[in-house]
Amino acid sequence: MPLTSPRVSIIVPVLNEEATIHSAVSRLCRDFPDCELIVVDGGSTDATVELAALHATVVTSERGRARQMNEGARHATGDILWFVHADTAVAPDALDQIRTALADPAVVGGGLTIRFDRGTRGLNYLAWTSNARARRLHHIFGDQAMFVRRTAFDRLGGFPDLAIMEDLEMSRRLHRHGRLRLLPATSTASSRRLVAHGTWRMIAFMQYLKLLYFAGVDPEAIRTRYTAGPRLFGRGSAAAARTTRP
Repeated sequence: MPLTSPRVSIIVPVLNEEATIHSAVSRLCRDFPDCELIVVDGGSTDATVELAALHATVVTSERGRARQMNEGARHATGDILWFVHADTAVAPDALDQIRTALADPAVVGGGLTIRFDRGTRGLNYLAWTSNARARRLHHIFGDQAMFVRRTAFDRLGGFPDLAIMEDLEMSRRLHRHGRLRLLPATSTASSRRLVAHGTWRMIAFMQYLKLLYFAGVDPEAIRTRYTAGPRLFGRGSAAAARTTRP
């Protein structure tokens, strides 16, 4: 570890997250006090901005997770960019592991080991397969708290401007430029949408969406399909668990 640790900027994209944002930014401030914390709002109509501003720098952006994360990166001063979802809790030991991983110049980024906030057979299976995919295929998704070396991020022009799958595409592009590391520190993701729709149904649905993406379907059409929910995989109400995905 160098004598002067590289500066880390934590970027949190949000949209109508008043139920989670206060606890999220409070936890990040407590666990990572030497990191720059930037919350990027995509046009919230609730109290998200006011609550976030108590603990973080808040910037506004056009709606869309890729655009919001890129706008956060534009304002960030860190050598390392760390993208964390508002409903995801990252382990306090993650920061040291990120800095250690990026001390290797061959490493351009990576993510954390995912787990869920509930322990069921379906959720445990999803976490296991997600971590195996990250190790073997180098596909890092947003709920794994992706981190990126700033120079690599700028060289790639940031996240691709996609309506969905921007994290998947970003990790694929990063892997062409260097190594990605899956760290042992955990990222505890919310299971709210998975549980509301049915975990196994959602696992099948997400694989279906990825197949659509790899087949070249317009990401905007995939985003619309994602928002509607897994209607093709059961009779569950799509409205029951719609999220306010930026």
